[in-house]
Amino acid sequence: MNYPELEKWDARFITLAEHIASWSRDPSTKVGAVIVDEDKRVVSLGYNGFPKGVQDTPDRYANREVKYRMVCHAERNAILFARRDLTGCILYTTFFPCAACAGMIIQAGIDEVVTIARSADERWAADIETAHVMLAEANVAIRVLDVPQ
Repeated sequence: MNYPELEKWDARFITLAEHIASWSRDPSTKVGAVIVDEDKRVVSLGYNGFPKGVQDTPDRYANREVKYRMVCHAERNAILFARRDLTGCILYTTFFPCAACAGMIIQAGIDEVVTIARSADERWAADIETAHVMLAEANVAIRVLDVPQ
């Protein structure tokens, strides 16, 4: 997608996160994450999927209970793949992080989360609210971009 109404860097990195999300093999929810440093350089990328070496089969994705227990979220993958200090970085993601990912974002020293405004699935509403509280208490800035769906 192209978002000319957004600030250049926001548009660039959220568009990249959307592209990275397309790499996910999850047929129902594709999530992408991009971590950038204070100089607007890409530090790491991640998308949701099963861990390396775990069989990535359609039947596992079709069973929500199994999928939720096995999948690594895009934000976690981007943090793990970075292999460097993320203090002061910004994380762009195509969905608002869950509470577990918020904890990892905080612990990694990321300063800001930028995401896309979209209606949250009711299953995730309480978890997202918890993530909001955690990020706010830890002084991690949250920006939600209003982009056309």
